[in-house]
Amino acid sequence: MRGAVVCREYLTEEYPALGDVSELSVLMTAFPPRWLGCAWPPPDIGQVRVSTPTSLGQEAAAARWEAGRALWRSPRVMPHRYKTRSRGLLSAYRARGCDAQSVEGALLAKRGPVAFAPRDLRALESHSHDTEAVMQDLSTILESTDVERHSTGHVFTEGPLWHPDGFFYFNDIRPGTLYTIELGGTAREVRKTAGGNGLTFDLEGRLIHCEGDARCVTRTEHNGEVVTLAERFNAGRFNRPNDVVCHSDGSLWFTDPSMRVPFAEREIPGTEGVLGVWAGAAVYRLAPDGEMTSVVTVEYPNGLAFCPQERTLYIANTRSSTYIHAVDLNADGSMRSRRIFADMSADDGPGIPDGMKVDALGRVFCTGSGGIWVFDPDGTHLGTIRLPEMAVNLTFGGEDLRTLFVTAVTSVYTLRVKTPGLPHPWYAVRAASSS
Repeated sequence: MRGAVVCREYLTEEYPALGDVSELSVLMTAFPPRWLGCAWPPPDIGQVRVSTPTSLGQEAAAARWEAGRALWRSPRVMPHRYKTRSRGLLSAYRARGCDAQSVEGALLAKRGPVAFAPRDLRALESHSHDTEAVMQDLSTILESTDVERHSTGHVFTEGPLWHPDGFFYFNDIRPGTLYTIELGGTAREVRKTAGGNGLTFDLEGRLIHCEGDARCVTRTEHNGEVVTLAERFNAGRFNRPNDVVCHSDGSLWFTDPSMRVPFAEREIPGTEGVLGVWAGAAVYRLAPDGEMTSVVTVEYPNGLAFCPQERTLYIANTRSSTYIHAVDLNADGSMRSRRIFADMSADDGPGIPDGMKVDALGRVFCTGSGGIWVFDPDGTHLGTIRLPEMAVNLTFGGEDLRTLFVTAVTSVYTLRVKTPGLPHPWYAVRAASSS
C-alpha cells in the first residue's frame, strides 16, 4: 500500500489485531523524491498528491490525513530521524506498543507523504528493554542477559576503565566529576575535571584523561598531581579531545573531533589549511619520546580500539555518518590504508557510535543505535546488547576481564560475557614487575 496517512484510526479499523495502538510507526524503506517538496502542513488537501488504497475514498482519505496531522502534533508521537544507507536522513515515528507481525502503511512525515514497504513489527519491540528476550540471539557472547545497575543519578556517564586493584573508573561529563566504584559498593568522587571523557593508563599505570572543556589530555601522577600532557599540535590548540587508548609500545592515541567547537575558536589546521584542506578533526599519536603526529583525519572521530595484533585501529565515527572506520597501520604507527569496517546506520533506538572495545577473539563491541553492537572481526554484525538506558561507553573488567561495564547516560551497568576483553598493555607490565 502507498498512502499519505498512518494513524491510529486507520490501523485500528483496517488491522484489528493491533488492538490499542498508543504510538505507531513503521520504518521507511523507500520514498518517491517528488513527494518531498510539499509544505507542511499542506494548505489544501486537494493540492497534495495522495495515493490511497482503492477501498478508501477521497473523503475518507482527507479525514485520515487530518487525523495524521493531529497525531503528528500530539505529544505522544516522538519524531525521530532515520537514516537509510542510500537515501539520507528522513523523519519517522518511533514504534512502541505494536504487537502485530506486520503492517503495510505510509507515514505522513514532516515534509509530506512517504511510502513504505511491509515491515515486521516484532523487530521494533526492542524498545521495551526486555533484555532476556531481545538478547537471546547473543548466547555465544553473553554468559547471562541479567543487567545489573550499580550507580545512578548522574548526568552523562562516560570513560569507563578497569583498574586491576578491583575497581572501575568512570566520568560524569556534565558536572565534570571522576568517580571510582567497586561492584557492590557506591561511587566515590576522585576529583573534579574539565569535562572529563575518555580514560586509559600509560605503561606506568598513570591515569590518562581526555578533558574536553580544557581542550587537552592530562596525566595524573602517582602522587595525585594532574599535569597537562598534550594541548597543541603545530601551535594550534586541540578542539575537544574525546577518547584515548594506549598501545603496547607506550604511545597514546586520542581522538579530537571538531564539530562541537565554533569555527571561530578552531585552531587546527590553522588559517592556511593543509594542502588546501581545512580538516581539523583527527586521530593523534603521542609517542613515548613526546613526538606528536596526526595519524588520520576523520569526519567526527570518537571511540578508539586496537585489534588484538594492534595493526588495525578502529575509530567510531559519530556524526554525521555513523560507521566504524578501520585504519591499517605500519610498524611506525603511520597509516597504511583506511576502510569502512561497519556501517552503523540504523533507527533501532537511541544511541550513536561512541565507546568501543575489542575482546580476545577480535570481536568489536561498539555503542550504537539501540545498544551495544557486536561485530565479528570481518565486520559482520552479530547482534545488539540492549540496556535500560542509552549505552554511551563500555569496558571489560573484573579479575577475568569478563565483566562488561557500561556507562549509560545517568547510570552504570554490568553484565557478564563469555570471552574476556583485551587486557590493557599496562596490566602485563604490572604483572611482570610484581613477579
